[in-house]
Amino acid sequence: MHTINIRHLFHLHGCKIALLALVLCGLHNTAAAQRGGNYNFFDFQQKPYYFGITLGYNSSSFKPFNSSAFLANDSIRVIESAAGPGFNLGIVTNLKMGDNFDFRFLPTLSFAERTINYTKRGRQANFSQRRVESVLVEMPFHLRYKSAPYKDMRLFLIAGVKYAFDVASESELRQAETLVKIAPNEFSVEYGAGVQFFFPFFIFSPELKISHGIGNTLIYNEQVQESTALEKLLSRTFTISLHFEG
Repeated sequence: MHTINIRHLFHLHGCKIALLALVLCGLHNTAAAQRGGNYNFFDFQQKPYYFGITLGYNSSSFKPFNSSAFLANDSIRVIESAAGPGFNLGIVTNLKMGDNFDFRFLPTLSFAERTINYTKRGRQANFSQRRVESVLVEMPFHLRYKSAPYKDMRLFLIAGVKYAFDVASESELRQAETLVKIAPNEFSVEYGAGVQFFFPFFIFSPELKISHGIGNTLIYNEQVQESTALEKLLSRTFTISLHFEG
């Protein structure tokens, strides 16, 4: 069966994005110094709402919690999760709530990869893994607090909730019964920080964000030992986003 290979779809390291953001920030600060008092901030401050696009790199994983059956089993020694790379593409909808607060809705298509590693006892078959490659339709709702502007720059903090649905999960759920199954629905709380840079025709906003899943994504299967050894799985995601708004 054909599966989605995230590593071949997009291979982008977070350090490269961070370096790009730093370069753009340096270019902007140089341009702002040359303009003197001609601030773009005041033009955008008059808008009650605006839209944009967002591009991002994500690193996703699970946080496994062992069950009581894990202590009694004689074959699985360690259960760990490894983070995998992915990318995001979405739309930004921003509604002003006074001078310092915004309400934001960012529907996003997210490609993510997460792996559960099992270290087993014995000389044979001492290692196995369950790789979960997902295509998530995400619906985050954020409240953003913005600092007072300094020239054409201001800092901000975000916090909110997110619902995500894995549109690729149906094919995985039809796979062999020997696999650990993951639920298609995820609920998360999110928080992060970033910087706004005001250019003449758009706002550039690099942002760092952390997501913590609050719902168990494990579909329990008593016939599968790898499943019974787990009590629950919670999702974890770190995202570097580049917002272009105006």
